[in-house]
Amino acid sequence: MAVAILQDDWKKVLAEVVGTFFFFFIGIGSIAAASAAGGLGLVIVALGHGVALSIAISALGHISGGHFNPAVTISLLVTRKIGPVLALLYIIGQIVGGVLASLAVATVLPQETWQAFKLGTPSLSGINFTQGIILEAILTFFLIIAVFGTVIDPRANRIGGFGIGLTVFIDILMGGPFSGAVMNPARAIAPAIVSGTWNSDQIIYWIGPIIGGVIAALLYATFFLPKGDEPVVEVPSVTDRTIEPPFSEPGLLKD
Repeated sequence: MAVAILQDDWKKVLAEVVGTFFFFFIGIGSIAAASAAGGLGLVIVALGHGVALSIAISALGHISGGHFNPAVTISLLVTRKIGPVLALLYIIGQIVGGVLASLAVATVLPQETWQAFKLGTPSLSGINFTQGIILEAILTFFLIIAVFGTVIDPRANRIGGFGIGLTVFIDILMGGPFSGAVMNPARAIAPAIVSGTWNSDQIIYWIGPIIGGVIAALLYATFFLPKGDEPVVEVPSVTDRTIEPPFSEPGLLKD
């Protein structure tokens, strides 16, 4: 059976490649910058990843949805927000974008610099295999809740990707020292491919994020997203204009 892929779908996949490249290039590069920052190193890494993701989603989210993460794509797949063929293409595109970003970082930085941190290939520190899976699952749970709450839910205020990027920022502040707070299988495998750094921890960054993401997606879709025949609570847009009644009243229902 032939599967037709529309031209617009290829544009979406290309947006995933470009967005992931931007996200990973800045995020991985921030690790090199953090090495010279002493105690502020973790904050710089968290900012690098969080702000880069925010901008990438804001710039390209209207084209592809701004996944840039196989865990996000799989979470949307299980809740039927994306088809299986396009989801597979997205994941391939995300890994390709990640590999290109890792190659770019390895090209622009001295070899001894990027080898010192293995291009940001994650590994566990101070916790065991099971704890690593649980931690990555919880952190990704928060991330996918942010995705659904700020992008998927029709009631959400549209704040670009900054709600999602801020979630990545705080997740890294908490989990970075222990698991790297990757929350993204492509972010784990892409630098490993380029740097040749393989360890038994790699599978953690697939199992944990996918489990956590799927649980969050099913929870939000089942209990929080409005159904087709349910009234939707109107959430006023963020504006500097004076909002007159009745639009300022909480709980206003759409007609």
